[in-house]
Amino acid sequence: MPQFDNLLGLLGSRSFSSIWFWLVLIGTWSMVGRSVLGVPTEVLSRAHQAQGQGDGQGTAVITLLDWLSLILPRWQLGPREGAVFLGVTSFLITSLAVLGFGFGLEMAQALTLLLVPFWALFWMRVRLARRLVPLVHAAQEGRAPVSQAAADAARAMIWHKRFVTILSMISVAVTALWGALWTVLHPLGF
Repeated sequence: MPQFDNLLGLLGSRSFSSIWFWLVLIGTWSMVGRSVLGVPTEVLSRAHQAQGQGDGQGTAVITLLDWLSLILPRWQLGPREGAVFLGVTSFLITSLAVLGFGFGLEMAQALTLLLVPFWALFWMRVRLARRLVPLVHAAQEGRAPVSQAAADAARAMIWHKRFVTILSMISVAVTALWGALWTVLHPLGF
């Protein structure tokens, strides 16, 4: 059992050989796949099916737009907030990467491999929200047909979901390969 006398001791402890790390990795990615921006995938799939059946004004379409009108304000970042968040998170992730891959601390490597894809996912979600806000506002104000706004929103969200699936597969694969390589090269943990 490692001694946690300081932060570097904590960051150097075993991660890749711990079942808890792998449960966190798989669990977080499976939870991410259950919604798009907080909208459940069932709502998205019903709205997409309603669009395919020609029911552009149905309850599924209205439900999707209602969800979006409630969720999208949470994902809007102003220029200052975005710059501050980008700077702080970039510094923290870079620090972890240097500690992990520069100094060979296993937990810092594991945290870097866990956090970098979620950092990218966060910015993908902010970008998607920025694309969806004008569609929802146009539908609410009557400048665009509800069916067209919902169809465009559903299409963008489905593409986002596909990219998130690809990102999760790459993330888990890279982390598993690096973890296996680390475990083989460091069988005793150091």
